[in-house]
Amino acid sequence: MQPNLLSEKFFEKAKTLIPGGVNSPVRACKSVGTDPIFVESGSGSWIWDVDGNTYLDFVCSWGPLILGHCHPEVMAAIRKETERGTSFGIPTWNEVRIAEMIVDAVPSIEKVRLVNSGTEATMSAVRLARGFTNRKKIVKFNGCYHGHADSFLVKAGSGVATLGIPGSPGVPEEIVQNTIAIPFNDKDLLSQVLDKEGDDVACIIVEPVPANMGVVLPDDDFLPFLRKITQDRGIILIFDEVITGFRLGRGGAQEYFDVLPDLTCLGKIIGGGLPVGAYGGRTDIMNYIAPDGPVYQAGTLSGNPIATAAGIKTLEILSRPGIYKKLEEKMDYLVEELKVLAKKYGVKCTIQNIGSMMTCFFGIEKKVRNFDDASSSDTKLYAEYFRKMLKNGVYLAPSQFEAAFVSLAHSLDDLEIALEATDLTFKDLK
Repeated sequence: MQPNLLSEKFFEKAKTLIPGGVNSPVRACKSVGTDPIFVESGSGSWIWDVDGNTYLDFVCSWGPLILGHCHPEVMAAIRKETERGTSFGIPTWNEVRIAEMIVDAVPSIEKVRLVNSGTEATMSAVRLARGFTNRKKIVKFNGCYHGHADSFLVKAGSGVATLGIPGSPGVPEEIVQNTIAIPFNDKDLLSQVLDKEGDDVACIIVEPVPANMGVVLPDDDFLPFLRKITQDRGIILIFDEVITGFRLGRGGAQEYFDVLPDLTCLGKIIGGGLPVGAYGGRTDIMNYIAPDGPVYQAGTLSGNPIATAAGIKTLEILSRPGIYKKLEEKMDYLVEELKVLAKKYGVKCTIQNIGSMMTCFFGIEKKVRNFDDASSSDTKLYAEYFRKMLKNGVYLAPSQFEAAFVSLAHSLDDLEIALEATDLTFKDLK
């Protein structure tokens, strides 16, 4: 492994021009006690930094690259589309085609609106839910991340329902006072909240499988409970499937768990690695969006032809037989072997996985069911683990509270390389 001299030089320059030197905070790698590497290129399951070092990549651009870096069919689609133009602000057939593919694949979506990011999707879906129900309050769950719109930046209390207070300076309390945050998987507390506040609640928004506090699975009866209690009270149920959409299967988590929400938010995979988002659902709700209805939402680059071309090709590939079975088998193998290594070296951890995503929670030896459980992780041990794995040529998320992803490009040989690096790392962990 070469010294990261150029990365260090680039980062110092970046800090003089960009806040913190990065355009998304976790990239600064502060929580793992190191500076970021600067990437020059990627191919398949590998990335190269500007100093010539090679890393096996399990971040996959935080989830979008389910096919791996520079998949040849996706790259060909992008190149072909760039020859036609980059943006028009006028309808193109690509928008119709990808909308058709999404509606065909995601069980609850009858109509869909394209946007530019997951944050835009969740923000717009909540606005639509409020407009459709003529109610103000929303319910979210501690540790579920729905982007950085003001309504979602709530510092939730532990173990109790909390009326939102700003989780970031610049977010006035009056904006988030209508956001209620409670622990994930807590049916009893949710029932109490809705008994008190239900007539004013427009929507419940949830990651059906949270992946921004690490991968946390819903209890078997939790999602069905959400569906029933929202239907009974006339509340819109929103699934934030920005991560799980087209990741757990073509129909996402809602197909996986057989629970259909009223609205669904998508992103990441549907753009094939380019910026994109979408929200969709029942026709009667979606028809409430302008120009058909009174709820306004717009975007200059929404449905960008290049992003949709990449997304169309990605979704075409994912529709081929056996893709999701291969992804799940790879992750299951990796997780089982990681458990063997953890036991071999006495590394205290809990590994949770579903489909092609997983998290290793260090310092925990019980099922992680909510954000309080996840927060008890040994973040110092994770930071040491991250640094040693990086030195051993494996790139993981620079945060304990994120998911690792397996892509179609990861081969069994790649997984063996990762396990060899883990063996060396676990052996050296303090």
